[in-house]
Amino acid sequence: MAKTSTRLSVPKMYKLFIGGKFARTESERYLEVLNPKNNEKICNISRASKKDVRNAVQAAAPGLISWSSKTGYERGQILYRLAEMLEGRKEQFIEEIILSTGASKSNAKKEVEAAIDRVIYYAGFSDKWMQLYGTVNPVQNNYFNFSIPEPVGIVAIVLPDTLSFIPLVSRICSVIASGSSCVILANEKYPLPALSFSEVIATSDVPSGTINILTGKKSELISHLCGHFDVRAVDLCTSDKELIKNVQELCALNVKRLYYFSDKHDWFSKNENNNLEQIIKFTEIKTVWHTMAY
Repeated sequence: MAKTSTRLSVPKMYKLFIGGKFARTESERYLEVLNPKNNEKICNISRASKKDVRNAVQAAAPGLISWSSKTGYERGQILYRLAEMLEGRKEQFIEEIILSTGASKSNAKKEVEAAIDRVIYYAGFSDKWMQLYGTVNPVQNNYFNFSIPEPVGIVAIVLPDTLSFIPLVSRICSVIASGSSCVILANEKYPLPALSFSEVIATSDVPSGTINILTGKKSELISHLCGHFDVRAVDLCTSDKELIKNVQELCALNVKRLYYFSDKHDWFSKNENNNLEQIIKFTEIKTVWHTMAY
């Protein structure tokens, strides 16, 4: 009688997403993700270190060059492709939100669909917002003077530990629609959807290094990321006054921009999340003088 073999399943170890690749943390540390309903282990995730933060910021620099060199039309096409891929994996994200957060299926579906719609909004706005924000300036003498927006550079995004998916998509879209690149500290409590989103990014047309996602303990990573001199702006989602103060001090070291949202921010509101202001936060204005010939 033949012996029956028992097959062991291959558990998934989620890695960091740096420079378009899935990288193990240099410290080899990890965290467990548990199902909040029964406290059963779902998977392991990498616990990023200070060196991982430096690697992510370094990867974001060439990502910025590649992404910002594309036209607004090209960026819009790539974002639309990203939305298509999310739509194709919609059920996966719904199930992961339910599994990792304990949300109801209706709430998870609402969050995923709202996130996809937000990508579509910024895809359509990518080649239009510069026309609304750029200006031609009246000046004296024989000069043509105009102001155009440019991406601010590398942006650090610190996500809230509330909703697991739509804040991630909302802040990424706002930043990269401007042409900037980003390094993200994922939701510490519910990181799984962000890690699956990195797999979508890796198989889309987004240039390597444009979006980098780190998981781990924010208390260990925020100071290193927000204090990094190559980071030009910080997008912080928190209501912790002490944390805001600490990040303000870090930003003052090299005069970074700082924007922050309350934990009570309404991520489903189109008025608060789908607007020009969310893009121009991450731009700088360049003014050009050109001699007019007569």
